[in-house]
Amino acid sequence: MKILLAIGAGSFIGGVGRYLLSQLIQTKNLTQFPVGTMVVNIVGCFLIGLVFGFAAKGNLPDEWRLFLATGILGGFTTFSAFSLESITLLQNGQTGQAILYILASVLLGLLATFAGMWLVKLA
Repeated sequence: MKILLAIGAGSFIGGVGRYLLSQLIQTKNLTQFPVGTMVVNIVGCFLIGLVFGFAAKGNLPDEWRLFLATGILGGFTTFSAFSLESITLLQNGQTGQAILYILASVLLGLLATFAGMWLVKLA
């Protein structure tokens, strides 16, 4: 239960952080290009790399890894988890699975978003 509360608290922190950083960056850029979201995703990827780098060295207890990676960074951006999982597959020599995971996640994600929007328009 303690771990679930830590992950939940981290998710709250990450979600609020994502919104604030994304809005701050987007309002400073006079463009329709989603710079704020892109920066959040890149920052999240860098941070999850740091967290798992420290965890791999044994410098980060599991509870902290879950709080930081699953909680804060999971709330901040799930793109960081997607990136880490893709890199892990590649590092494990599972290149085909990595390519399939990347393509399927992006393409099916886009199709699912379109399908959801399309269904709402039908209603």
